[in-house]
Amino acid sequence: MAGHKRKKKRVNKTKLLMCLMVELMVIFVLGTMIGWRYGVKDWILEVTRPAVREVDLSGLNSSCAVLMTARGGKVLGEIQGEERMYPASLTKMMTAIVAIEELDDLEMGITLDEGIFPALYAGDATQAGFQAGETVRAIDLLYGAILPSGGECCLGLAQEIAGSEEEFVKLMNRKAQKLGMDGTHFCDSTGLHDPDHYSTVRDMAVLLKYGLRNDTFREIMESARHSTGITNVHPDGITYYSTMFKNLNDPNVTGGRILGGKTGFTNEAGLCLASFAEIEGREYILVTAGAPGTTGEPLHVYDAVTVYNRLGEEALALENEEG
Repeated sequence: MAGHKRKKKRVNKTKLLMCLMVELMVIFVLGTMIGWRYGVKDWILEVTRPAVREVDLSGLNSSCAVLMTARGGKVLGEIQGEERMYPASLTKMMTAIVAIEELDDLEMGITLDEGIFPALYAGDATQAGFQAGETVRAIDLLYGAILPSGGECCLGLAQEIAGSEEEFVKLMNRKAQKLGMDGTHFCDSTGLHDPDHYSTVRDMAVLLKYGLRNDTFREIMESARHSTGITNVHPDGITYYSTMFKNLNDPNVTGGRILGGKTGFTNEAGLCLASFAEIEGREYILVTAGAPGTTGEPLHVYDAVTVYNRLGEEALALENEEG
């Protein structure tokens, strides 16, 4: 009888040990997956591959620019990175981030009030194509705010979330403070010009770095096009396109590719672009502002291609030296 009890205890201990081993394996796998996404990959690259330390940003069309690593935020090049500039529609990145974090259901329908349109018409703001009284899914408004830079999408989201744009802007400024964007102040959700609506390219890079950690935001920013669901006004939905990808003939650059971005323009801001790319396995963020908008050429996109090509050339040169 005593021997049977001892045998039973040994079996129970073996089962317990096996359960613990399985749990440890699950924790290890999950930890590895999460870590790979949030830093381990970059750490391994740092150990196994030489990292670019600096990139020349001279000769750009943009008057302000900053290039940084997307994970660690290390600045690799900068031109007037902390100088005050007008962010124009780069503002809509903050609008989208706040909306994503505030809304519980991105499939919910939001009806666009007719009262939001007069100010957009008066300011000659870009719109995605929705109309007063149209009920649109929140996710479609988010795509509409980023890809075609639709002002009505921003105002519809702001009104739904905070009751008014004014109250929504308070959420935007609160988020900016939380992220350490000390050189930023928002007055609206669209980026329409206001002397008191300003930022810096470094702050915008910090914002994009934060946003890319959110799967929904990243997916929107990486999309070249999006087709909405059926609405009460558009039975076939609307298809719109990224203003950046429309001006980017080829996303491939030396050693990698441009993954996504958000454009902006006002007469006061010039051409602006917040973009990100993967070069030799690492992700980088580039924000530029102040490129002339009078030439008819997408000079902000040209600047991005130039900088990412230089970055890729530096990365490949380092690898060749190591080899």
